[in-house]
Amino acid sequence: MKNYLLACVCSAVAGGTLAFWIGGDFSRTVAHAQDATNPPLSPIIQPGTTLIDDTNAATRSRVSPPNGSPLDDEYTPDELVNIKVYDRANRSVVHITTRTTRPGGFFMTEVPAAGEGSGSVFDMQGHILTNYHVIEGAREVRVTLFNGETYEAGLIGKDPPNDIAVLKINAPQKSLYPVQLGDSSRLRVGQKILAIGNPFGLERTLTVGVVSSLNRAIPSKTGRQMKSIIQIDAALNSGNSGGPLLNSRAELVGMNTAIVNPSQSGENTGVGFSIPVNTIRRVVPQLLEHGRVIRPVIGIASVYETDRGLVIVDVAPGGPAARAGLRGFEVVTQKEQRGPFIYERTYVDRERADRIISVDGIAVSTGDEFQDVVESKQPGDRIVVRVIRDNRELDVPVALGASE
Repeated sequence: MKNYLLACVCSAVAGGTLAFWIGGDFSRTVAHAQDATNPPLSPIIQPGTTLIDDTNAATRSRVSPPNGSPLDDEYTPDELVNIKVYDRANRSVVHITTRTTRPGGFFMTEVPAAGEGSGSVFDMQGHILTNYHVIEGAREVRVTLFNGETYEAGLIGKDPPNDIAVLKINAPQKSLYPVQLGDSSRLRVGQKILAIGNPFGLERTLTVGVVSSLNRAIPSKTGRQMKSIIQIDAALNSGNSGGPLLNSRAELVGMNTAIVNPSQSGENTGVGFSIPVNTIRRVVPQLLEHGRVIRPVIGIASVYETDRGLVIVDVAPGGPAARAGLRGFEVVTQKEQRGPFIYERTYVDRERADRIISVDGIAVSTGDEFQDVVESKQPGDRIVVRVIRDNRELDVPVALGASE
């Protein structure tokens, strides 16, 4: 059976089919109950090293309560970590609802549609971190904070290749609890992680799991591969998109973005994916400043992968590669006279194209590898592209441009 990668955002279309079941009033009841029972913040207690035997509740090891708190004496060390992480982080999680339109069944008509997702308060200025696919195409975006306050949100910036977007709400600072950023480079397979989101509209739901694998690659909305993705087994469902992935110190280590779902039902299968926080650290400052990510560009529109390198198919006219003299396929038009008639013959000369074998000494054999090397640079940097031209190796210096 073919697997499908499903972005875990929940949407229901008015007047059409119900894509995912949403608990309506029930979800609001749960959310309000959570608001009313949120205990105050307290420091994280790390689990001890004593093994716990759950088969004998009378002899189970307990965390020694630092202040003699009945709460600390009631739960196991592992449960205490879950509770403390949720206490510290749940007020940073927001519920995002969107309104869009889709073509109706009649000519020139549109039908309203709604969607849901999750996000995190990023700073005290009211910036909200979420997935791009959560708000893609939305005409209206609303953000609900932990206390039930709802605000209209504006789009500040988006980066579709990394599925990241930043919104902004005009909320008082007393209502904002920014999430603490961690370091995803310190993650290890088997490490405990916690996810908070709004599956099926059930606000600020906690699920727990482990890091299943690191450095996965999954396709983005643009077709490019998203690299360094975190694979987790914590339950993610429709509506979890954009929500935080946390470590045991309640630090953001990732943003939940997709699940593998063979049936396309939007339900958890135990295989979820999160964007690492170190990618977010790199992207968000540019979104705040420019509204987009300014990437280095080389001006090569397409390449053809072979076992002997990347054959350049198309070079953007006037771009960095063209100015440097790199060559792609050439369309050749020839005129032939046969008696009183003149004929034109057009064909593509593939032999003229350069074949890329390395960039700055790094061998490349796929389009993704080539793009990764280029995007590791900055606009204006000079790189050396080694190509095979006319059966000879040639180094071509190229000054990178900037994306528009």
